[in-house]
Amino acid sequence: MYNRIIEENQAWIDDMFAKIDKKLSQVAVRSRDKIPFKTIDGVHDTHVDENPLGITWWTNGFWGGLMWLMYEATGNEEYLTTAKNAERIMDKAFTQFDLLHHDVGFMWHIMSGASYRLTGDKESRTRALYAASILASRYNMSGGFIRAWNGAHNEGWSIIDCLMNIPLLYWASEETGDSRFRQIAIAHADMAMRHHVRPDGSTAHICSHDVATGELLETFGGQGYVEGSCWTRGLGWGVYGFILSYIHTGKQEYLDTAKNLAHYYIANAAVDDYIPRVDYRSPYGDGKFDAT
Repeated sequence: MYNRIIEENQAWIDDMFAKIDKKLSQVAVRSRDKIPFKTIDGVHDTHVDENPLGITWWTNGFWGGLMWLMYEATGNEEYLTTAKNAERIMDKAFTQFDLLHHDVGFMWHIMSGASYRLTGDKESRTRALYAASILASRYNMSGGFIRAWNGAHNEGWSIIDCLMNIPLLYWASEETGDSRFRQIAIAHADMAMRHHVRPDGSTAHICSHDVATGELLETFGGQGYVEGSCWTRGLGWGVYGFILSYIHTGKQEYLDTAKNLAHYYIANAAVDDYIPRVDYRSPYGDGKFDAT
């Protein structure tokens, strides 16, 4: 079915990609010395200088990752040059230990990891392994989860998003032959199945754990509407993340969980003609909160 859909829409796909390439090939040169975030009067800002978390902001690896995708697809050396420069800019983040967090997977796996896979660059490999070590260091051995953010008040917090970071750990185990990275990734994914996923396939964004036992203490709405809600992007992280863990481990439970989450998405998205809400348990027309 997947191949048939592509074949039926190949002309549209080719046209859209040509437009994307035309735009990004110019932007890659124009914004080469930046880590873009938003535009001001049509020009990318200097997000890393203006944001409180600066160079350690969680989306800062997306630019380099996008450049590697375009280089792989087109062979255009301008993309490669910009991607490599993004890596060098991001090196400053490694000096900001107190500001780094669990999203180092988002920051380096799709950037330095892609660089190493495509070019064999040993410096990129080192960057990705540094990031994997930082992520692994956030693992709570007693509780069995990877801590999300810094700060004394949230030592026991995990978030659904981290399922998208742990593929960096699977890769690190495969690359180094050290099983500890893989063990941490599996432990965290298992925790997410127990605590972040509800029986109906909806997901909790933030879970608070007892740091000594891993017991679930409470959940928070986080970027969702309220406690007990289902933030749409978090549900997406769950579907994608559990599939990635299934690919790396072959554990059927991960695939089954991804399917459960996908079924919840399909059932709820159908209500609004498949235009996703920000939260699948957001208020309905009567203004009440629907927690069913």
